[in-house]
Amino acid sequence: MNSDRFENSAFGILTNFATPQLSAPPQRIDRDPSLTAFRIYPIMSNPAEPTAAADTVVSPSTKRPRRRMLLEAITAFIGFTIVAVPSTLAGLFFLDPILRKRKAVSGTATKGEVAKKDEAGFIRLDVTRSAIPGDGTPLSVTVRDDITDAWNLFRDVPIGSIWLRIVGDGPPLALSSVCPHLGCSVDYLRAKTEFFCPCHTSSFDLNGKKTNEIPPRSMDSLEVSTRTDGKEDPNGTEIWVKYQNFQKATAEKIVI
Repeated sequence: MNSDRFENSAFGILTNFATPQLSAPPQRIDRDPSLTAFRIYPIMSNPAEPTAAADTVVSPSTKRPRRRMLLEAITAFIGFTIVAVPSTLAGLFFLDPILRKRKAVSGTATKGEVAKKDEAGFIRLDVTRSAIPGDGTPLSVTVRDDITDAWNLFRDVPIGSIWLRIVGDGPPLALSSVCPHLGCSVDYLRAKTEFFCPCHTSSFDLNGKKTNEIPPRSMDSLEVSTRTDGKEDPNGTEIWVKYQNFQKATAEKIVI
């Protein structure tokens, strides 16, 4: 009886050794070349022939890429706007003085009107030829112009004064009222029919020529043009003057 138990035990051990253990076969995951799906195959002797039951396709959602593209487009637009708008405003801010200066060249005239200042720098005065005494007596006239100071524009402000005098049939004589000595204002002495600077007693005749040795040069004459409706005309009544400032205390007439 003991020998029968031994044989049965030995036979059971051999049977367990010889019998393969049944379990789920290992699986292999292949990536589809389109990169949009994964296929899961069980590992078999011939992997090129997957079974229909084990052929499982896992596809990602197609809505996520579209949503992501929309978000990227919106983000790019917002970023461009944030950069472009301040940059444009900053550019206009810094170019504003230049644009104002160019606009000031044409004066304050509207369409159909004659500009008060031309591109050559001539300014139309508020007086006409008929307002100047015909006997040669000088007339003091204030010159007005638009002034641009950085980002500020001041329209029709006084920039200086001149003396106008009729001399023959040609354009009036225009003399700067700034004394060439040290820049004081030159007056006209009717009793002596001469120009006189009260600061340092410089004196000039009616044509602006110095009559003593105090000033380094004669009074500064200015370019004058007579026009009609802004166009050159020897018989025109409009008086246009190219107003300029000159260096003081020098024998030469130097524009500044």
